[in-house]
Amino acid sequence: ARMGLPALGLLLAAGLLNTQASPSERSFQLDYDHNCFRKDGAPFRYISGSIHYARVPRPAWRDRLLKMYMSGLSAVQVYVPWNYHETLPGVYDFTGNRDVEAFLDLTAELGLLVILRPGPYICAEWEMGGLPAWLLWKPDIILRTSNPAYLAAVDSWLHVLLPKIKPRLYHQGGNIISVQVENEYGSYYACDFGYLRHLLGSFRALLGSEVLLFTTDSTQAEELRCGTLQGLYATVDFGPGSNVTEAFGAQRRVEPKGPLVNSEYYTGWLDYWGEAHASTSTAWVAQGLEDMLQLGASINMQVVRYMFHGGTNFAYWSGADYKGQYKPVTTSYDYDAPLSEAGDPTEKLFAIRTVISKFQPLPAGPMPPATPKYAYGWVALRKYADLLDVLDVLCPSGPIQSQFPLTFEALKQVHGFVVYHTELPWDVPDPATLGAPPHSICDRGYVMLQKEYQGTLERDGQTTLQVTGKAGDTLDILMENMGRISFGANTSDFKGLLGNLSLNSRPLSNWLIYPLAIDTAVQQGWPHAALPKSSSGGQVGAAFYTGTFETPGIAWDTFVKLPGWSKGLLWINGFNLGRYWSCRGPQQTLFVPGSVLHAGHPNNITVLELERAPPTPLLLFLDRPLYNRTL
Repeated sequence: ARMGLPALGLLLAAGLLNTQASPSERSFQLDYDHNCFRKDGAPFRYISGSIHYARVPRPAWRDRLLKMYMSGLSAVQVYVPWNYHETLPGVYDFTGNRDVEAFLDLTAELGLLVILRPGPYICAEWEMGGLPAWLLWKPDIILRTSNPAYLAAVDSWLHVLLPKIKPRLYHQGGNIISVQVENEYGSYYACDFGYLRHLLGSFRALLGSEVLLFTTDSTQAEELRCGTLQGLYATVDFGPGSNVTEAFGAQRRVEPKGPLVNSEYYTGWLDYWGEAHASTSTAWVAQGLEDMLQLGASINMQVVRYMFHGGTNFAYWSGADYKGQYKPVTTSYDYDAPLSEAGDPTEKLFAIRTVISKFQPLPAGPMPPATPKYAYGWVALRKYADLLDVLDVLCPSGPIQSQFPLTFEALKQVHGFVVYHTELPWDVPDPATLGAPPHSICDRGYVMLQKEYQGTLERDGQTTLQVTGKAGDTLDILMENMGRISFGANTSDFKGLLGNLSLNSRPLSNWLIYPLAIDTAVQQGWPHAALPKSSSGGQVGAAFYTGTFETPGIAWDTFVKLPGWSKGLLWINGFNLGRYWSCRGPQQTLFVPGSVLHAGHPNNITVLELERAPPTPLLLFLDRPLYNRTL
């Protein structure tokens, strides 16, 4: 089993969090003689849960963290996604929802310790496992190895990030008790100990010699061989249903002494588009937790894969797995976690809380309630324009000319969409096969001939279409990046047309390529602030739809359903809520945080439908989520 996400870390630690000690007296260390952690000299066991600040809007951070604290957790486990902060080489963003320092300071304010996982690779079912896609602008780079180009980028990033972390380390007076180096490296094909040694040296140089550094891997012997290194304390991850004694026996084979630590206890699992909604038995999770606590282990509990609170893959941040085929992750990262996607306590949370209460006192006071939800009802939309009719807005710099298609990476397009435009070079009176070489559609291509939608080419799916036309007819392929692979050997996941399209095996050439900056336009008020545009009345093919709605003087969380829509993205007030794929599921609603709504003022909705809109384009706002097309 692969476990690599910011699992819900139930890391068990005994002891109170608010022990006051001067920085000179504060310490968090391994005690190999007594097989435990020591905090300020006293034996300590922690129970932690994972939360990803990048998947939770900043206004909700306090609510989620307080609920985790009131659940009896003594610590939270936190990933830092490199690509969320270094958006382009040397361009950093630590503002707003990306203000990791503010998030860490809030954990300290609420009395929570932190287990930090800064990567540089994190997995987390996050786009490219947290590695920036711009690394692939160097086609020969070898990720997660001692490759000089990769190490140079890593070192540059760590020199920006880790100085922000150092003053927040526990022995410096902060609340970060340990820091993970890399993530489940043993599952990666490279097994490059030189790379791990380089990271160890960098972390020590930038964080000092006192901080506890550790690794996390599965219980497989080969993965523990390649993922561990002297100087890094080795921990394991496994979920409910595992034989706890055997699993910790695997840790003992690489760490004969020291505390037992499950760094990712899977309390749930993630969803893939086109598969059933995943769920994990509450009783199973609670019993597994109790078994570990009785052993005295430190546990990082994760729901469904790891998480205590999963949150949402807003915009383009969801990653993908490769398990014999490409498996993109849904927008919802609910994970069947103890705290739901919207931050609501679940039956699983209360079961976990009950187990924890058997081993340590719970904080005084009630669990904070679920956040209020509101069903705003039906909202009518109107078609604004076909996508091909607004390329001047979406690609203001104009197209790039190329004899053959270029990848997203060659175009320096990180997320989203690219249009590839050419013309039929000869008459095609009889159906001809439009096709691509194997593995060259990454990830979905929406084909339009004379601006009429013909069908979709899909990675590991349909890669040919039958078309007819005349010489000079326009052929456009709108390519969509569905998320780069976040786990395994395939992290070099190039996007776009990776090979040339052909017509009856004859290559097509002379392309005009349009990298689209849709989010830039929408965030600047388009299309609501633009002049009305005449558009065809057809509902088939890639097109934008707009509408507005007002709330009754409130801005509560809600869920939006797109009945009869096929696949696309949705923005409210310029905020990208992520992908919907109603016709494939299992997710049928998108979570809308109340913080993106305007109370008592019009809220602007923009939808990009990629295939087919319903005859009457409507949205339905509900007070609960839908999966598998059922309540």
